[in-house]
Amino acid sequence: MLLGSQLRRLRESRGITREAAGYSIRASESKISRMELGRVSFKTRDVEDLLTLYGITDEAERNSLLSLAREANVAGWWHSYSDVLPSWFPTYVGLEGAASVIRSYEVQFVHGLLQTEAYAHAVVERGMKGAGKSVSAADIDRRVALRLERQKYLVSENAPNFHCVLDEAALRRPYGDREVMRGQLQHLIEVSERPNVRLQIMPFSFGGHSGESGAFTVLSFPESDLSDVVYLEQLTSALYLDKREDVTQYEKAMKQLQGDSPGPDESRDLLRGLLQLS
Repeated sequence: MLLGSQLRRLRESRGITREAAGYSIRASESKISRMELGRVSFKTRDVEDLLTLYGITDEAERNSLLSLAREANVAGWWHSYSDVLPSWFPTYVGLEGAASVIRSYEVQFVHGLLQTEAYAHAVVERGMKGAGKSVSAADIDRRVALRLERQKYLVSENAPNFHCVLDEAALRRPYGDREVMRGQLQHLIEVSERPNVRLQIMPFSFGGHSGESGAFTVLSFPESDLSDVVYLEQLTSALYLDKREDVTQYEKAMKQLQGDSPGPDESRDLLRGLLQLS
């Protein structure tokens, strides 16, 4: 995505059309569009030809962009789990790992980055078996292992800021037995104390709110060239929205959710109350 956005910026600054750029690398206008959106792999030769067309002759600048092209084609660690993942999800894991700010609203269950291993196992098992497929214990364990690996982002050196609003429904709906849910609630209390985590609970008592359309995640990146991306997961696919007008609507909804929900301290009190009742 970063390389694609830089190629688009260079093309537009030279007043070159996508059609002309495509012709220079023996490709279609639609391929240039997909390249600029970061949705296809990059051939080094194509990037070299485009840089020449755009008048990029400085060796350092060319090498920097060609290095990005090589990095873009390297499979991430999560691709080793592709056999147990839906086809659309590896893209999300890559975006999540590159984000500097993750803002999410969840209503069905606790967000994957905040799940305990036992809770994650219960969620994954119910989800995979609920899809009507024959799944092995090993497949379930591998999916859980991926989820736990993703959680390392939150404690890494370049950890993102994670702002999560959990609907009270996610905390009331049991996954696993009583001890699993108690462990999950305790974990939420603890993880919410981390400086890069802002956890809020949207209580039933508030009534209707701006998250009425369901769960969503907004991903922001440290590179100024990259636009925010909204992730919407569906039953058999997922949507990645990056048009400014779409992203703006979800950002407004998230801001409203954060404003209407109790703050982090009050939300921890809500979690403690649920823990006492469980």
